[in-house]
Parts: sequence; structure tokens; C-alpha cells
Amino acid sequence: MKVIFLEDVKGRGKKGEIKEIPDGYANFLIKSKKASLASNSAMSAVKGQKKAQDREAAEELAAAQQLKTKLEDDKTVVEIHAKAGADGRLFGAVSSKQVVEAMQAQFGLKIDKRKLDMKQPIRSMGYTNVSLKLHHEVDANVRVHVVE
Repeated sequence: MKVIFLEDVKGRGKKGEIKEIPDGYANFLIKSKKASLASNSAMSAVKGQKKAQDREAAEELAAAQQLKTKLEDDKTVVEIHAKAGADGRLFGAVSSKQVVEAMQAQFGLKIDKRKLDMKQPIRSMGYTNVSLKLHHEVDANVRVHVVE
């Protein structure tokens, strides 16, 4: 029997897949609302949903690439003010949260702090390159300038 999976079923299929499975198991999946019978109208609905998801994914990728070009422009430098000692070392450190807040204030970009790839906080003054994961295919580098 041909069914459309409504949710992921371990070892059988993922959500949205159309597969041929044994009748008894198909009846069990249909009764437990994990699959539905693959009629022509249901299959066309699944194809329409797939096209919409592909279109949304392409739009997200394009937006991420556009944001990358804006961030990697030579003039885009995030400036953060922090207290420092005489030797140029900071009192404390600059965290990813502070970098994101500075980007929001200076450029109006709302980015999640978990997308910043900072292994450790910034502990010295000067310029630092911070990696930013915008999309699973798009990475960008942001220049952060820490001043006193």
C-alpha cells in the first residue's frame, strides 16, 4: 500500500515521503495518524508543499548571501567600547552578547548570538575577526574593534 508519511517513522521514512509499505503496517500507521493513504489529491498537495518549502529555502539562502556581502564590506566594523588597563588588556571580556548588541545598535541587524562562532570571549583591545554562521551554506566574517 502506498502511503504519505505525516511524521518521521524510524526505519521507514521521513515526513512528506511517499513509499510503498506492507498493508498491515500501513493500516497501523494510518490509524496512529503517522501516515495517510497516498491518493492523487494527497500526492499533489505534498508536491505543492515541497515546492513552497524549496522556494522558502531559496529565499533564506539569498537573504543570507545578501547579509554576508553587507557584513563583509570593508566599511562594516563593529565598534565596542570597554574599560582597559594601561597594558591594553581589558577588565573582563567582550562576549558574543555584547557583539550582537553592538551590531543591533550600529547597523540595525538583528542576529542571534548563537550564530557567532566565538570560541572564547575577546580579552584584548584592537581588531578581531569573528566568524558568523548565517545559513548552513553561508558563513561570514565580521570585524570587531574593541576600543577604550
